[in-house]
Amino acid sequence: MTTTGEDHTAAGTGDSAGPWWWERWRSAALDGGLALVSAVECSIEGVEFARNAALPEAVGVVFGALAGSVLLVRRMWPVAVVLVFIAVAPAQMGYLMGLVGLYTLAASEAPRRIIGALSGMAFAGVFIVWFVEATRSNLQGDGAVGGGDAFAVFLASTMAIGLTAPPVLLGLYVGARRRLMESLRERADSLERELQLLAERAEERAEWARGEERTRIAREMHDVVAHRVSLMVVHAAALQAVARKDPEKAVRNAALVGDMGRQALTELREMLGVLRSGEGFSSMAAVRPGSASASASVPVPLAAVGAAAAAAASRAEDEAAEGPCLAELEVLVGQSAAAGMVVELSVEGEVRVYAAEVEQTAYRVVQEALTNVHKHAAGAKTRVRLAHRAAEIAMQVENGPPPEPGAAGAARLPSGGNGLLGMKERVAELGGVFVSGPTDAGGFRVSAVIPAT
Repeated sequence: MTTTGEDHTAAGTGDSAGPWWWERWRSAALDGGLALVSAVECSIEGVEFARNAALPEAVGVVFGALAGSVLLVRRMWPVAVVLVFIAVAPAQMGYLMGLVGLYTLAASEAPRRIIGALSGMAFAGVFIVWFVEATRSNLQGDGAVGGGDAFAVFLASTMAIGLTAPPVLLGLYVGARRRLMESLRERADSLERELQLLAERAEERAEWARGEERTRIAREMHDVVAHRVSLMVVHAAALQAVARKDPEKAVRNAALVGDMGRQALTELREMLGVLRSGEGFSSMAAVRPGSASASASVPVPLAAVGAAAAAAASRAEDEAAEGPCLAELEVLVGQSAAAGMVVELSVEGEVRVYAAEVEQTAYRVVQEALTNVHKHAAGAKTRVRLAHRAAEIAMQVENGPPPEPGAAGAARLPSGGNGLLGMKERVAELGGVFVSGPTDAGGFRVSAVIPAT
């Protein structure tokens, strides 16, 4: 089926689907009306044709009605309509059919060579018919037309151009406009699909950023809380053991517990302050504090997600710059020694300054390894090694077996199993290597190598 501009115009009017090959009832009514008018025209003109051909008038009427009704199929077969017009043109009938047929053909998606060929044939047919009629009338001398062959050529050319050029040009314009509108609609649909895809990808990236932020916060909270609280529990257990035997040592342990508690509270307040003042989380929530139920129903705008990701990255950079460094390892080891651990720190190579995230990661690895010793091997001898190399920094925390079988659980320190995982994630983010596992002597070893840049 060949479509025309009228089909697409009618398609957007909201009419219901039409019968047979018509897409809309309005199109069917239009074609039916045109076919009826054309059939009446051709029937009237068929009477004169029958008289000239010495045929019964009824034959001319029937022939004209059949020829004019061809407009019913103009949308499906516009080429057939034009061919019928060319065929009946010598009988001087079907001018409405020719006008509508040429317009429909030019507006359709038929090849340009077919449109040009049929238009040329229609032009030639109309020209010949009117030239012959003008010449015959002039020869008969009936006074209808005059002026010789020159006027006959002028009259035939005018009629041929008037009956073929306007519908063909109008049809070409309507067809080109329809194709342009279709191209614009396709481009709009394509842009809409691309925007939808970009929105889905943005949502995926935002969800990934939220997951990464949650993981980072959980890791930071674990590192801040676990070590301090573990030392507090160890000192509290020692305080309980020596409270009556050695009051002075009990006082020192109580002072250490207080110091550890204050340090833990300070670090927690700093982290919670960052979380409370961060614009990203308030944008993600998109509701006021206290409206937890509304946060599940309010959609997260993409702009808020982008702001949250930027704020999270900014907070990560600020915290990395203000985090612990390798210069604080001696203090860290001294805190474990004060808690009763037999620990030794050895540093190899030339001490130098690294990037903030490198030093913070190295510090956290040692801190978590010492915390694990407090939890699982209380009283075990521990050795901390730090090696400064040309392009990397290496650290190793190795402890021997606990002196007593029940010493590991003496302080009753809980373990969530996230320490080793957090250390491995930290080191992997910087492109380093992390290895941990038991030793042949019954202890445990944690090793990490981090690139210096």
